[in-house]
Amino acid sequence: MPTGATTQTQKSALDQAQLDQLSINTIRCLAMDAVQKANSGHPGLPMGAAAMAYVLWTRFLRHDPRKPHWPNRDRFVLSAGHGCMLLYSLLHLTGYDLTLDDIKQFRQWGSRTPGHPEHLLTPGVETTTGPLGQGFGNAVGMAIAGKYLGALFNRPGHEIVDYKVYGICSDGDLMEGVSAEAASIAGFLGLDNLIFLYDNNHITIEGSTDLAFSQEDVGKRFEAYGWFVQNLPDGNDLEAVDRAFRAAQSERQRPSLIVCRTHIAYGSPNKHDSAAAHGEPLGEEEVRLTKQNLGWPLDPAFYIPEEALAHYREAVPKGERAEADWQGRLAAWKQEFPDLAKEWDRYVRGGLPEGWQSKIPVFKSDEKPIATRSASEKVLQAIAPLLPTFLGGSADLAPSTKTYVKGLGDFRKGNYGAKNFHFGIREHGMGAILNGMALNGLIPYGATFLIFSDYCRPAIRLAALMEVHSIFVFSHDSVFLGEDGPTHEPIEHLPALRAIRNLCFIRPADANETAVAWRVAIERRSGPVALALTRQNLPIIDRSRYGPAEGLARGAYVLAGSKGKLPEIILMASGSEVSLALDAYEELLAQGIAARVVSMPSWDLFEAQPSAYRDEVLPPAVTARLAIEAASPFGWERYVGTQGGVIGMTRYGASAPYKALAEQFGFTPANVVKRAHELLGR
Repeated sequence: MPTGATTQTQKSALDQAQLDQLSINTIRCLAMDAVQKANSGHPGLPMGAAAMAYVLWTRFLRHDPRKPHWPNRDRFVLSAGHGCMLLYSLLHLTGYDLTLDDIKQFRQWGSRTPGHPEHLLTPGVETTTGPLGQGFGNAVGMAIAGKYLGALFNRPGHEIVDYKVYGICSDGDLMEGVSAEAASIAGFLGLDNLIFLYDNNHITIEGSTDLAFSQEDVGKRFEAYGWFVQNLPDGNDLEAVDRAFRAAQSERQRPSLIVCRTHIAYGSPNKHDSAAAHGEPLGEEEVRLTKQNLGWPLDPAFYIPEEALAHYREAVPKGERAEADWQGRLAAWKQEFPDLAKEWDRYVRGGLPEGWQSKIPVFKSDEKPIATRSASEKVLQAIAPLLPTFLGGSADLAPSTKTYVKGLGDFRKGNYGAKNFHFGIREHGMGAILNGMALNGLIPYGATFLIFSDYCRPAIRLAALMEVHSIFVFSHDSVFLGEDGPTHEPIEHLPALRAIRNLCFIRPADANETAVAWRVAIERRSGPVALALTRQNLPIIDRSRYGPAEGLARGAYVLAGSKGKLPEIILMASGSEVSLALDAYEELLAQGIAARVVSMPSWDLFEAQPSAYRDEVLPPAVTARLAIEAASPFGWERYVGTQGGVIGMTRYGASAPYKALAEQFGFTPANVVKRAHELLGR
């Protein structure tokens, strides 16, 4: 158990060891007080990890609290986001725009100190963490971004991108599969700019890790991944932690994991090394006993000794000097490389090269039918070389998702300037890595089959929450992939993705809608985009007869049928079913029935339009409405209303050629016409 620390009231002049201990206990007691005041939270991790975090933040982390968005700052990721009072304490103490009143409002309505760190809400928080393992994957993405940006901008004698990514992960982070996927690829890529502290406190919510995790040697696992691993038996040994960081910084071939044996709720007489300190306050009496044990004043709460605060605030002038030194290097680099300097400025402001959209291909209706995944490939080949910060790859499915860009190389150790990523069969890790790349200003994309969006979903949701510019490319988007059968045929995935707030989900109907979809995806800045693309070939819609593909940018548009008068029935569809709706429309037209076809590639974009436009596309007076989509009908009720209908999938798919599936499941012009007649009462 710890011994009492000498405080300001006991000694006016502190030696370094006393100042260290005072500063560490400041973190512990702030965390205890904040969690106790909120009567909610996780005090144990900040108390146990305070010492090693203190060493990192006061001796190694290169940051400027007054300029939290300085491009070449080191990044810090608290993957174990439940221990967020550790991060909030450090941010306040080192001088970020986070006040003591903010700390006192921990977990309260409207505060900047929520129950888990949130990007965009709290200055200095690099990413939203809490779902365990996601922050670890984000950190890998940040390290990848650092390597790519370094290759793009650095020149001999001029290194303007050389930041490191530091993080703290927990037992829980390293049990989650996403961290294993991300760690594996980090080791393969040799990301020596990535250094993680492992808060190895042997405690999870249910109790000791002896319940489910103790047989595993995490250090050896990471060594097998290709990491440089150091094992510290005492995470409170400041000099040992210091030496480990110096060794990690000197490593030039591998990412680093520093395994630190720590003790949850360090200093608490009755909850030290106890699961009771993981997810609940210590309790008023235990807080009092812990402060006594640490030699800390019982009053006032949220006490910060002047010596400790002054020591932490040294980060401000230190950060200003580091940032000023970098600005000098940047100025010299800009003078020597003016063309690169223009590109750098565009990267920093998040801009795109002028005229890049002009290279997006236009497809002619007399060309052969083409799958939207193949049309997407043609778009990628055209635009990727023009967009320096746009890059990505696939989870071992590039030949199927058509996402490999020829001539731009393979990103790997020693070739960090290439733009094609091979994520391996790691969809979960891929999603988290994409988010880390996007958080550092890149426009990354990752591809897999739509059925495997399930593996990406946690990262997609966090991308939407953080409003980052990740692009998810999903091919094989319906039962019409055919012979692979129901294990690979997505049914519920379209409505499931549409349910994610702030995810722009687009399912284009043909090659030209796909081209517009990519433009929308590149230009969007307020959140992630997901594209759903076909395996099977689709006709290229004749835009001289039907509405222009540019309508995709508004989410839904009138593809066929007069806008000047009300139709008798509206046929609405997305993706591959739009051409089916057009075939049915022509037959209804021949029968003298005034129909309208509405292509609805993106509900998200459509809902963002003014109500007048939405009513123009879907006139409220027209109640005969039929939606056609080879997926679960869930959600279409909002558009078809109580008097409309849906031709969709109410069962899982089957293994058969896709044309046979279309016939069996009713995705034929004849069935659409039949259902239209039923809705019209004819």
